Amino acid sequence: MTVPDPDALVGFPVELPVELDARRHEFAELNLPRFQTGFPPQHLVLTLFGDFWANRTEAIPSAAIVDLLADFGVNEAGARAAIARLASRGNLDIVRAGRATSYAVTPRLAKLLPYGPLHTQTFGTTSTGWDGTWTTVAFSIADHAPRGLRAQVRAELEMLRFAPLHDGLWVSPVPPSAALRAVLTANRAVSSTIIHGTADTNAGLRPPIAAWDLAGLRRVYDDFLAAFEPLHARLHRDGLDDREALVARVRVAYRWFVIATTDPDLPAELLPANWPRNDAHAIYADLFDLLGPPAADRVRHIFSQRAPSLAALVAHAPRHQTG
Repeated sequence: MTVPDPDALVGFPVELPVELDARRHEFAELNLPRFQTGFPPQHLVLTLFGDFWANRTEAIPSAAIVDLLADFGVNEAGARAAIARLASRGNLDIVRAGRATSYAVTPRLAKLLPYGPLHTQTFGTTSTGWDGTWTTVAFSIADHAPRGLRAQVRAELEMLRFAPLHDGLWVSPVPPSAALRAVLTANRAVSSTIIHGTADTNAGLRPPIAAWDLAGLRRVYDDFLAAFEPLHARLHRDGLDDREALVARVRVAYRWFVIATTDPDLPAELLPANWPRNDAHAIYADLFDLLGPPAADRVRHIFSQRAPSLAALVAHAPRHQTG
């Protein structure tokens, strides 16, 4: 298996609190743009709402959103197009007062927005204590199955941290779950068997860990460190102004989100020595924490120019502490 393509990301791992895990499919069904390694303006808008306007229902003037996106190099036409697309997808509500137009997160998206940030913030410390057992799923799709069913099952299995060792034979170091059984029994055209136990790793046999492209996954972390280690050093050496802090915090949060939703989160016992995830997480966590206050100050400043009554409501989301 190759490293998942962030451009094709359609779901999330399921290691989340029960109340959010139950909404995984709701979130996947939202008409959102695809997640990408770059920083598309629509996702920039959603990241800004999720970080600095969480749990708020007040509508934000479009001019304030345009000014925020300008800090990221998005021109006015691009910013307004992104806002309009999010509204047309049903993720933002339009509020008009005379000639002024404002936007608020729709109730459905407001309920689900915490899902992505929570997983982003809790992901990143290498899991340990694996008991050495594997879950193997063998499945086949009937000839009369609905078109696209195979791709759907494969996507669901990837969300559950499985990878294909052979065609139709998927493996994972996590125990069988109710979610796994639900995926395999949702359609009668799917025939499957689940086996849980230790694997024979004698020479000449393909070991289960070969299902993952660890070299490709390492490159993802190396790229992250190359992008953000210099910024981290500069922050501690010289500091960043408020605008730079806003751009840096949102970019590191989004980049870590893409990693958190594509990394299969394999146990430490299965990973090579000196695996870079912990180092990358330390950089992410420090940047996210230290840049929060000045980034929020920048958002407040922009709001004070366009919507003074809303400026005091801006707050940066705290990072969820684990352990």
